[in-house]
Amino acid sequence: MSEKAISFECHGTPLIGILHKPEQAARRGILFVVGGGPQYRAGGHRQLTLWARRLCNEGYPVFRFDYRGMGDSHGEFRGFLDVDDDISVAIDQFVAEMPELDEIILWGECDASTAIIFYAYRDPRVKGVVLLNPWVRTETGNAKTILRFYYLERIMQPSFWKKLFSGHFNPVTSIKSAIQLIRKARTTSNEPTIEQMDGLTEAIPRSLPLTESLLLGMSRFAGPVMLVLSGRDFIAREFEELISNSPAWQEQFKQKIITRHDIAEADHTFSSAEQRTQVVDLGLNWLRSW
Repeated sequence: MSEKAISFECHGTPLIGILHKPEQAARRGILFVVGGGPQYRAGGHRQLTLWARRLCNEGYPVFRFDYRGMGDSHGEFRGFLDVDDDISVAIDQFVAEMPELDEIILWGECDASTAIIFYAYRDPRVKGVVLLNPWVRTETGNAKTILRFYYLERIMQPSFWKKLFSGHFNPVTSIKSAIQLIRKARTTSNEPTIEQMDGLTEAIPRSLPLTESLLLGMSRFAGPVMLVLSGRDFIAREFEELISNSPAWQEQFKQKIITRHDIAEADHTFSSAEQRTQVVDLGLNWLRSW
């Protein structure tokens, strides 16, 4: 296995990437898209570096990179809603370095998963995607998630009542916060619909509501999907709530080739060695299954 630093450009802006090349490479390569906020190509807890080396040891070429304004790349930080061109040129460079590649798998966590859904259907080179705890944050969805998975579970815990009756807990602040959340949760949230657009390569308007634009991207991607949701993560719970309350999303899950894994004890970033190993093992099994 070799690791090679590479400089390439996106609209004249220098980007930095790392190519992990096996001695005997598969014809399917993995491109990591960085997520979880303003991180760089190593990922949280160096997950992307460690996953890349494991995947490469198993024969899969991997490319991880900093898009514009991130890590060692130049330019301004654009956010996950505007990285289509960065992903595209990264795939260009990946294939230029390894022309024997037939298929590209996009792999990302949190808002990187969201960016992947926006992009994947537009590029015929992308044959599959790995989505870890996708970001679907809306004010209404977040309020519902906190009420259900924080407040409801909290009042069922003996420690809560012990703290309350000991006088070490002032319920007034929490009650006010809960009332605000209830108001937000009751805000009307329209069922996302799949808007009709000309051509499967058209970019999804970022002006659409996030849940609607994601549904549109998912509806257009025909390849296999691996979805991993953490049990100890509000972002994963919000995505789960979206699916469970949306017939349109449920229909997509019926139509698509989706392999879903729920890791009960995992946090948002799979921060322990055990969680990290579990995710990459699931990824390898999925890659070998089709």
